[in-house]
Amino acid sequence: MTTTSQIPDRQPGEPWEPALTVRQVLGLERVRAGQPEVVAGAHRLDRPVRWVHVAEAADVGVMLSGGEMVLTTGVLLAGDEDRQSEYIRSLDRAEAAAVVLGLGRAFPAPPAVMRRAAERCGLPLVVLHRPFPFAALTEEVQSRLLRRKFAAVSLSEAVRTELTGLITAGAPVQRLLDEVARHAGCPVVVTNLAHRVLATAGERAAVDDVLRDWERIARQAGAASADGWIRAELSCRGERWGRLVLCGYRGERAAGRLLADRAAEALVLHRMLAGDGGAGGASADSPDSWEEQSARSLLTDLVTGAVPARHLLPRARAAGLPVNRRLFVPLVVREREPARPARVLRRLGLPGITARLADDHVAVLLSLAPDQDARALTGHFAARLRAEPGSPHAVVAAADARADWAGVPAGLREAQHVAEAVADSATAAPDLPPVVRLRDIHLRGLVRLLRDDPHVQSFAERELDGLLRGPDQDLLPVLRTYLATGRNKSRTAQLHHVSRPALYRRLEAIQSRLGVDLDDFEQAASVHIALLAHDAQQG
Repeated sequence: MTTTSQIPDRQPGEPWEPALTVRQVLGLERVRAGQPEVVAGAHRLDRPVRWVHVAEAADVGVMLSGGEMVLTTGVLLAGDEDRQSEYIRSLDRAEAAAVVLGLGRAFPAPPAVMRRAAERCGLPLVVLHRPFPFAALTEEVQSRLLRRKFAAVSLSEAVRTELTGLITAGAPVQRLLDEVARHAGCPVVVTNLAHRVLATAGERAAVDDVLRDWERIARQAGAASADGWIRAELSCRGERWGRLVLCGYRGERAAGRLLADRAAEALVLHRMLAGDGGAGGASADSPDSWEEQSARSLLTDLVTGAVPARHLLPRARAAGLPVNRRLFVPLVVREREPARPARVLRRLGLPGITARLADDHVAVLLSLAPDQDARALTGHFAARLRAEPGSPHAVVAAADARADWAGVPAGLREAQHVAEAVADSATAAPDLPPVVRLRDIHLRGLVRLLRDDPHVQSFAERELDGLLRGPDQDLLPVLRTYLATGRNKSRTAQLHHVSRPALYRRLEAIQSRLGVDLDDFEQAASVHIALLAHDAQQG
């Protein structure tokens, strides 16, 4: 006679979850009443029990599909040692979780043949020393498994609904991951196939702890079923491109598995709705742009100083930036195509990260070996960038190389300041080198630093009031060119396509409006500084 207590059939490839382990089943109060003793396979007690199967058939193995805890009195096995041994081997072949033998008339003591066979197979063999109602155990285990299944499915559907709602509302990927981390109660990390971190979510301190030695622990978690580490593959149109990892999940593994799967589904859907161009394409939300977003977050935090540099080191390492015994070269590139500096870096084989900070400003952080020539390589990068089609006027602003990671934020801010101080037109800075540094921007750089000072703003308004309020706004560009060219009248007339007499009339109008004599060096310098401050304030 055979009776079965079973949760719904699993689909092909579905893990045996939600489940109790053999150890958890033996710890149930009802089971402890039967005085269970593990006589073989004690090292396999953490195997999952998918359901409980009460069977007295000698050939029960053919009825199993894996994960069952088989309960028997062994009445049909008594007196036949070959059948006892084969019984254990058949259960092992069927991948049963464990076998529980109730001692009694058939077996008053643990049978040595079955114990030896179970030990060889690594199959937990448990004997019950006191009479025990098997029906009570099947009821207990079934109810617990069904409750776990219901809780896991409820969580799964709740998360799916929330994430779908966020996607339809146009929420960014980070918002989705924050929601997943809230449900998981642990850090969430998204990586590419090379274990480079694309995005993270969760409590900042916990995330930093996970990222501190990310590549090693990520590979270990991938090689084995690490405690609390749950992975879900990310793929689109049949091509895998990344992984989502719940790091240190402490809930039921079944719930964590479903949570990770729902999160992975949402990320793939978000990517597809963003307009991914196929397996080989890139979109606004493709893995490539995720790397860009990760780099932008890191570099923005470095530039703003919102997060101490030492706390950002794990993120930099996890993003693939070499950080041990390196020289860091902070750059800011004025370039209309933000992806171009990254392409040039790849072609040159220079390790670094890039990210757009503003419409035409791209931050670049190079990581060089100590024996490499930072200035030469920076110059080579600038030359190659300017050689790119459509990029002859790209400006590369640089700070001096930093041997200490703590100096990187100040270096990036210095490079950003230099880039902002360089005017768009060649006339504003005609003699700048390919790589511009703080010493190259002189007065323009000082004014840029002071542009937000109320005294400087008041000075600029006062000095230029006659032109700013006047009807002839075309006089301001003439003044700007005249002062930028060192008061060269011929060059100014040429650049504005006017005759010398026409230029003279405009310069006279400017001097009349401002009440100054531009041939006087001090007065011209005062107007020039005011104009630089005005332009800096206007961006």
